[in-house]
Amino acid sequence: MVGVFVAAAVVSLAQFLRVRDSRLLLLAAMFACQSQALAREWYDVWRDVFQAGVCAAGMALVLALSPRTAQLPSKRPAAPQPPEAAPPAAGDGPVRA
Repeated sequence: MVGVFVAAAVVSLAQFLRVRDSRLLLLAAMFACQSQALAREWYDVWRDVFQAGVCAAGMALVLALSPRTAQLPSKRPAAPQPPEAAPPAAGDGPVRA
């Protein structure tokens, strides 16, 4: 199982070199820490340290992937003006006898 996480970390790093998206570094760090945590014995203190690293990288990845709020314009646009009344056509006026 450790080899799967090592391979995932290598693929994430290769993808980072291809597209230069910094969020892929967080993903690679998460995979690398998980592979190290799985390689340790249950009584090893470093297992808990690497598991904490997985949690920290995962939370940072969640923050990096969360949608950004839209920036509000500094000045509100003016309200749309109603269309001006068109002048009456020649035949639309009152009928005179």
